[in-house]
Amino acid sequence: MSDDWNTYRTRFLVRAKQLTDPLTFTDPLGREHCGRPGDYLVHSTNGLLRIAPREIFEDVYVVLEQQNLERENCRSSFSGNNISTPRATNNLRI
Repeated sequence: MSDDWNTYRTRFLVRAKQLTDPLTFTDPLGREHCGRPGDYLVHSTNGLLRIAPREIFEDVYVVLEQQNLERENCRSSFSGNNISTPRATNNLRI
């Protein structure tokens, strides 16, 4: 999986990257998340990570263009690249 995050928007902004390998992790609330290649690892503004199936994610989210991204960053609650990553059970680097 690449190290590049993209920003997507629906009603809310999220950052996400597409999985290239299977990924399983347990979030801080004790919920297990499992994803397949093609699914998306999604980082929400509340700080939580989740996995969204590709079919649903691509139907709901639209990637922001760079010009719009710069404008949205002024209002976004993301703080740079300080994203904590889950502990992957299959030792993938996220």
